[in-house]
Amino acid sequence: MTPAAAPLDEMVDGAGRLRPHWRGVLAGFADHEGGGMAGAAHRIARVFEEEGITSLLPGEVPSLGQASWRCDPVPMVLPDEEFALLAAGLAQRARLLEALLADLYGPQALLADGTIPPELVLANPAFLRPCRDAGATRHPFLHCYAADLLRAPDGRWHVVADRTSRAGGIGHALENRRIMARALPAVLRGHPVRPLRPFFELWQDALARLAPPRAAPGQDSPRVALLTPGVHHKLWFEHVLLARELSCALVEPGDLAVRGGAVFLKTLQGLQPLDVLLRRVPGRGLDPLEFDGAVAGVPGLLDAARQGAVKIANEPGAGLVEGAGIAALLPALAPRLLGEPLLLPQPETLWLADPAAMAAVRRDPAGWALRPARGGSGASAPMPPDPAARGRDWVASRVLAPSVVPCVQQGGLVPLPLRLRLFLVQDGARWHALPGGLARVQGASGLLAKDVWVLNREEAHTAGAAAQPQPPMAIRRAVGELPSRVADNLFWLGRYVERLEGGARLQRATLTRLDRGTMLPREQAELSALFLCLRDAGLAEPEDQPTAGTTGPLREALLRGIQPGGAIAELLAQVARLVEAVRDRLTADMYATFTLPLRALRIAAQQSGGLAGLEALLGQVLRYTASVAGVAAENMVRAGGYTFLDLGRRVERAQSIAAQLRFSLAQPPARLEGGLKLALELCDSVITYRSRYLGVLQPAPALDLVLADPGNPRGLGFQLHAIRRLLAELPGGGADLAQVAALLVAEVEALPALVQASPAQDAATTALPPVLARIEAEVAQLSDAVTRRYFALLPALQAVGGAPAGAPPLLAGAA
Repeated sequence: MTPAAAPLDEMVDGAGRLRPHWRGVLAGFADHEGGGMAGAAHRIARVFEEEGITSLLPGEVPSLGQASWRCDPVPMVLPDEEFALLAAGLAQRARLLEALLADLYGPQALLADGTIPPELVLANPAFLRPCRDAGATRHPFLHCYAADLLRAPDGRWHVVADRTSRAGGIGHALENRRIMARALPAVLRGHPVRPLRPFFELWQDALARLAPPRAAPGQDSPRVALLTPGVHHKLWFEHVLLARELSCALVEPGDLAVRGGAVFLKTLQGLQPLDVLLRRVPGRGLDPLEFDGAVAGVPGLLDAARQGAVKIANEPGAGLVEGAGIAALLPALAPRLLGEPLLLPQPETLWLADPAAMAAVRRDPAGWALRPARGGSGASAPMPPDPAARGRDWVASRVLAPSVVPCVQQGGLVPLPLRLRLFLVQDGARWHALPGGLARVQGASGLLAKDVWVLNREEAHTAGAAAQPQPPMAIRRAVGELPSRVADNLFWLGRYVERLEGGARLQRATLTRLDRGTMLPREQAELSALFLCLRDAGLAEPEDQPTAGTTGPLREALLRGIQPGGAIAELLAQVARLVEAVRDRLTADMYATFTLPLRALRIAAQQSGGLAGLEALLGQVLRYTASVAGVAAENMVRAGGYTFLDLGRRVERAQSIAAQLRFSLAQPPARLEGGLKLALELCDSVITYRSRYLGVLQPAPALDLVLADPGNPRGLGFQLHAIRRLLAELPGGGADLAQVAALLVAEVEALPALVQASPAQDAATTALPPVLARIEAEVAQLSDAVTRRYFALLPALQAVGGAPAGAPPLLAGAA
């Protein structure tokens, strides 16, 4: 057995001296005024926590042992000369993999002459037969590429894995740099570190160059989108970052449609063509028509790509060459395909189909790591009980001791093993490397990331991509190009925020009465009405109904709502989910406002004790929902996402107000005064009523304030006016829906006058609940119509039989 060599230390040389490129970096930390390295680590951790840069959803409470993304303050430092050698070696390797893919998905000459065993390709699940093109016309197969490297004890960097399918992690590298610049600006400014921004500018331009030629060129700039699996994917945060940095749309498979052989994005204004898809979805997840319907995907997408209507980067089958079996052949393939040997070595790799290779591994099992021969670049596996039985399924790679880098642990520096990932993009002519990367170390507390600094030479200069001529663009201010899914998420975010606020107001009003001790008959009637409101809102069950002298079940119901699985807790989770789903539409300040208090709320909900703690929590909820509404109103463009966010809030508030007034006014005429007081309280209109009418409480004035007054933001009329105005601003038939809302406005505004004209106002008021129930149902129908027209993109409902004369289109269709 060969004795293992000691790992190389990145910071010091064999004589124990600091390497030159590390001296200035460590000196910068020594001069840092924020408490040295321990203080720097604390600042970075705090920024990551504040901004939710983890694998968690924004409002999620970390559970014990749950890992999150962490960044060490001490960077991994590479001199410019060393980085240039790595960039050249990886560019060569990318060219080799591109040539290999072109053959395996094209003429397959390497299979025909036996250079590559067919079973490593044809039996490989990463080989996607629908992507085969015998003419090999769909270049490039690789647009972006990443490789994992480690430095062996001999001082040379070795490529240990190729990432050709989706090359994940580049967004995290960008975010590590941004956080370092924010948390430790003086340390970063004090060194000639090459910036990352020019690389992304070049990448943006390279994506535009991939666009297929248009039938009518010059009409529009190329339309590029990043295709993500969705908010539940573990790299969703990175997809959001990349879409922003590359100025492209962030889309999910459900957002796309293929019509007439072209690919379109479903927007509020209809179908908008797409030219390039930067793929972050597995190849087999792209098209159900090509893979036996086993995936969701976009039906017809691969056929559109084959016909040249859209370019997918990287090509769906590019993950084939990530497999360990293919990697074992690369050193021998380089001279044939490129006419030169590999510049960067890789660990000795043996395919165990060869008996001699199997024997070598058997002699030294601890010196080798096994990986499946077929499939993607998976993690190493232990030696199976009898690999000789299926040696063709396994590849063994020589285990190399990785170099170590200094990391801040317990306030000091500790050497930990390093794995480095570098990223490249090609612009059609040559490959360009990101002057940085993603370094990862494995510590006692889990995986830790490092920013990668490439130090500039004094004479070096940084240049971005050359500006490309673009045709003039038409000025647009409409909401129509918003993707339907985004509008749907914003609409429901508004609804759930409003539902959360309404539930908190109901619970707080109920707590106020429960705290009074012995209740008068009027107060018991108010509590009964509040219980009906709570039950209607899903915050109480029928068995929780208070009876004379018994309010214990209702108290338990209120406390149950904030426990895990309770109604309030579920509303907080829904808000968190939807905030993350629209993250790419929120600025950093808006995202922080939406998420930091939400996370604190969810922690407080788990820690609150008793009704007193619940009351304090409900106050926090109301302040949170008010801040969300205020920040959205002041920061979101009206002809954009705000339209649907506000529309969702107004629809939800209109329904809840109608329901609450329905229960409040369902009183005998003799007890109507208590119902009117409750109605004013639930509509937050008590002070306004007093200032207008002093202490005299009468039905018509009270109803005018909570129903018809267009200036009362807590009244039903205000919501309906807002719904009408917002619908009128929408494209594609919004005016028809606005007409329905206008009819509701007219009906609601007429109710106070009808009550005032009645000789018995109390009786006329107690007769309103059925009218309010109908209005509530019609608002729900209006919401369904918005969903059909703008989110599901379904045709309008059609009436069966004749519609009533004069009925508006929506009500006629819903009859």
